[in-house]
Amino acid sequence: MPLKLSSTEEVLSEESPLVEKFQNFFETRYRKEIERLAETYPEKRSLFIDFAELEKFDYSLADELLEKPDTLLEAARLALKRIELPTLDVKDFSVHIRVFNLPEDRKILLRNLSANHINRLICVEGVIKQITDVLPKLKLAVWRCNRCGNVYRVPQSGQTIIQPAMCECRHKDFSLVEEQSKFVDYQKIQIQEPLEVLKGSEQPTTLDIYVSDDLVNKVLPGEKVVLVGVLRLAPAKAAKPVFGRYLECIYLEQTQQEFEEIDITPEEEEKIRELAKDPEIYEKLINSIAPSIYGHEDVKEAIVLQLFGGVKKVLPTQAIRGNIHILLVGDPGTAKSQILMSANAIAPKSIYVGGKTTSGVGLTASAVKDEFGEGSWTLKAGALVLASGGVAMVDELDKMPADERSALHEAMEQGTVSVAKAGIIARFKTDTSILAAANPKFSRFEQYEPLIEQIDLPPTLISRFDLFFMIKDVLDRTRDTEIANFILKTHQAGEKLLQSQLTGKKLKKKEEEQIKAFTQPVIEPDLLRKYISYARQKVFPTLSKEAIETLAEFYVGLRERGKQEGSYAATHRQLEGLIRLSEASARVRLSNVVEKQDAERAIRLLKRSLKDVVTDPETGKIDIDLIISGQTHTQLENMRKLLAIIKEKAKQQDNVAVDDVIAEASQFGLDREKVEDLLNKLERKGEIYRPRYGFVKPTQRD
Repeated sequence: MPLKLSSTEEVLSEESPLVEKFQNFFETRYRKEIERLAETYPEKRSLFIDFAELEKFDYSLADELLEKPDTLLEAARLALKRIELPTLDVKDFSVHIRVFNLPEDRKILLRNLSANHINRLICVEGVIKQITDVLPKLKLAVWRCNRCGNVYRVPQSGQTIIQPAMCECRHKDFSLVEEQSKFVDYQKIQIQEPLEVLKGSEQPTTLDIYVSDDLVNKVLPGEKVVLVGVLRLAPAKAAKPVFGRYLECIYLEQTQQEFEEIDITPEEEEKIRELAKDPEIYEKLINSIAPSIYGHEDVKEAIVLQLFGGVKKVLPTQAIRGNIHILLVGDPGTAKSQILMSANAIAPKSIYVGGKTTSGVGLTASAVKDEFGEGSWTLKAGALVLASGGVAMVDELDKMPADERSALHEAMEQGTVSVAKAGIIARFKTDTSILAAANPKFSRFEQYEPLIEQIDLPPTLISRFDLFFMIKDVLDRTRDTEIANFILKTHQAGEKLLQSQLTGKKLKKKEEEQIKAFTQPVIEPDLLRKYISYARQKVFPTLSKEAIETLAEFYVGLRERGKQEGSYAATHRQLEGLIRLSEASARVRLSNVVEKQDAERAIRLLKRSLKDVVTDPETGKIDIDLIISGQTHTQLENMRKLLAIIKEKAKQQDNVAVDDVIAEASQFGLDREKVEDLLNKLERKGEIYRPRYGFVKPTQRD
C-alpha cells in the first residue's frame, strides 16, 4: 500500500464539528448565494465570504480561520458539499472559498511581515510590479509504478511535486500519468509597497503572490490591489536555513483610490486648512522646496503647482489629463538634480529615475523572459506605471537613448502605455506627472542659438511638456555674491548644528533661528505631503467666469500677436496647460473655484516658460513652431523658399549647384552661412540630398 500523505482531507471528515459549524453558517447566512452559484457552476466557482459575517455568527470559528486557514478552508469546502442543492446538475461541487474584509490587525504592511505570519491568513496591499503568463499547475497527480503498474492519486500543494514515498512492491520508480492527473491555471504575481507609504529614498518591499484558477488574468502591472491569502515558506536554495516567502492568494480585489495609505488626523486637517488660508501660502510652499538651493522661485512655484495637480476630466469620448509636465534644461552645476530630489522627497507618491540607468521599458513597461517567469513571458511595470497617480522625476532625460525615449509620448499625453510583444497585447495606466531635467547638447547654453537646437530631445516630446525652464549659469557679480553668501551661510548653519549635537552645548536663540532659516523648510515635509494629498483627494475646482475671461483674453491675444508677427505664438496645448496650472493654484488654497488670481499665476509662469524656450533669437518674437517642428516660423519659411528654388532649377538641370542656390537666396536676405545651415536642415528632413560635393537635388520632383 502507498504511504499515506498528511493533509487536511485526512484530518477532517464530513461529520467533523468544524464542517457542521460551517454548514450551519452557510445555511443561515449564504443560502441564496450558494443556490445562485450552483445555477452558474462551473462557469462561476467561487463563494465570497465576508469575514465580518462569520465573526458575528461564530467568533471562535472566525478566529480559528485566521490561525489555521488550511484546516478551516477545507472544512468550509466539505460543508458546501453537504448542502442539498436541487439546481445542481453535477455531483462534484468543488468551489473555492474566498474570504475578504479581514480585521484591521490582519492587514499587514509588506515590510512588517514576519515569521509569526507564516501559515496564517493575512491581508496585504500593494501595486502589481510584474506578472507571468498563465501556466498549468498540477493539482492532483496520478502516479504509476514503473515496476508493477500500481496507480496512486496524490493531492498536490505548495511549490514542489509530491509523489508516493514507495510502492507496495517496494520500488520508488514512478511516472506521472498526465491524462488522468488534474491541472489548474496558475499565475505568479509580484507586488510592491505603494509609493505613498515610502518616505524619501526608502526602497519598496516586494512579495511574490501565487494565484490560481479563476483569479488568474485579473490584474495588470501598475494596478493597486488588496490580497487575502496564506503566507507560505518558499523552498530554501542550496540547503540554507534562510527561507523565502510567498502569499498563496485566496482573494484579490482591485482598488483605484489614490493616497488612501496616507492617514490624516483631525488635528492635521485643521493645520492644513489654516495653511490654505494663509495669504503667504504660495511663498511658504515655494520656500519649502529645495530650501538649501538659492533662487529659482519660478521653477519652484511651477513644481508646487505640479505636485497639487490639475483636475482630470473623463468625457464620453475622451479623457483630458490633469497631470502637469515640467522640463528643466540647465547648465551643469545649476542644482537641477537637487531640485528634483527635493520634490521627490515631498511628493506623496513619487519615483526618481536617471536617464543614464533607465531604459525605455524600465521607464514605461515591458514583456520579457526572465527568472521570475521561470522561462515564460513576464509583464513588468516601469517607473511611470508604478508612479501612476503621482509624479515621476526623470533626471538626465537627454542621456536616455532616443528609441527608448519615444515610449514617453503615449504615456505623457494619453496617460497609458501599450505593450505588444510575443502575442501579448496589454495597456497600462500611467496617470503620472513628469518632472524631467536635461543638459544642453554641448554642455553649456549658447546665447544666440534656439534652445531646441541645443538639447538632444525631439520637438514632439518637448511639446508635451506644459512648462519648460532654462536654468543658466550666468556670470553676474551681484547674483554670484548672493549665491555665495547663501551657500556659505547654509554650510555654517550645518556646522553649528553638528557641533551642538556633538558637544551637547545649547545654541543661542539667534543661532537657532539662523540654522532653521538655512536648513529647514518653512512647512515640515510630512505635513506638506499630507497637505498635497488632502488637496488632491478633496478639492476639484471649476473655472469661474473671471478665470475663463482672463485665460481666453491671454490666449486669443497671444495668437493674434503671432498672426501679426508672422508666427504661431500659441496652440490649444498651451491653453490646456494654463487650465491645469490654474486648477492647481486653486487647489493650493483648497478652493473649489478657479479665480482670476489663479489664472494670472498660470499666465505668468507660461510667459516665463515661453520667453525661455520659444523666443526666436533672430527676431526676439515668441514662436511656438520651435517646439512643434524644431524650427522657427522664419526658418520654416526660408526652408520652403530654398526648396522651391532647388525644385525650379532641377527642372532645367539634373544637379543643382549650391552656389546657384546661395546666389538666388541672397534676394531674400540670406547669406551663405544661413543657406548652408538651412540646406543641412532640409537634408536631415529628407527633402533634398547631395549627389556629389557642391550640388544638391530634391528627393521628389513636382
